[in-house]
Amino acid sequence: MVSRKALFDECMSILEQSGIDTARFDTMCIFQDMLNDQNPLFLPNEAVPETAEKRIRELTELRSKNRPLQYLLGQWEFYGYPMKVGEGVLIPRPDTETLVDQVLDICRENGMTAPRIADLCSGSGCIAIALKKQLPQAEVTAVEISEQALSYLRDNVRLNGADIDVIAGDVLKKDIRQQLSGLDIIVSNPPYLTAEEMRSLQTEVTYEPASALFGGEDGLGFYRAITELWRRSLKMGGYLVFEFGDGQHEAVSSILKRYSFDNIQLRKDGGGIIRTAAAVKTGDDFIRYSDNSEQSRNNTEE
Repeated sequence: MVSRKALFDECMSILEQSGIDTARFDTMCIFQDMLNDQNPLFLPNEAVPETAEKRIRELTELRSKNRPLQYLLGQWEFYGYPMKVGEGVLIPRPDTETLVDQVLDICRENGMTAPRIADLCSGSGCIAIALKKQLPQAEVTAVEISEQALSYLRDNVRLNGADIDVIAGDVLKKDIRQQLSGLDIIVSNPPYLTAEEMRSLQTEVTYEPASALFGGEDGLGFYRAITELWRRSLKMGGYLVFEFGDGQHEAVSSILKRYSFDNIQLRKDGGGIIRTAAAVKTGDDFIRYSDNSEQSRNNTEE
């Protein structure tokens, strides 16, 4: 049998030769998971059981072909909570924790201990679950259309013991929106990649569902539709909080202003990129002004 250190070095070398920039980190994650040991190299000469060795080699081979590490392990951490993931659901990313931080700050600043929150395009449920765990008295609802993602969402709700309502449906449909009203906060990390960005995705990102990535030709389709439709479900003075891609903050801010949202607060992620925006509903259901730079409105209420 091979020792932990020898097998580790071999697997890391395979990933390095395959161009994996995070070869050491990925190898460590595989070893931790397969050996059920947070410090697998603490005993470098310890023999690796044959069954574990076989599985480690299999996962290393798959990772060398750019299969997402998170899918290979089947679980990933978000905001300190375990989330089951796999093909068919978007992988939770550290950038999205910025969205959770901003919502929690809004609640603290406004003394909201039991807010009514809706998480639109919920995917794995990571945002909704993190918010419920941090705000135990909150009433949190997660809305998701994909059957595959819903399976992971429900598993993650059970895994984390989170009392969350799950709605299976399209956030762009009036009948789904009408199921929720009087909300204090709407939070969403919708698809936001442009058509050009979809054509130039990194190989491992292509394994993730396109429906959770593609936001229309300019990447802003969901922002227009959600802002127009779901503002009706927010209380006056309620908050709409979005995550978006690098460089989209001005366009998203323009959309929010157009639909009577003010006091827009932008926030940077850990990499210094403006990643989220929170805005307050300050007007009734009308369009504040026309912006010729935007595409025509989506008729989501039809």
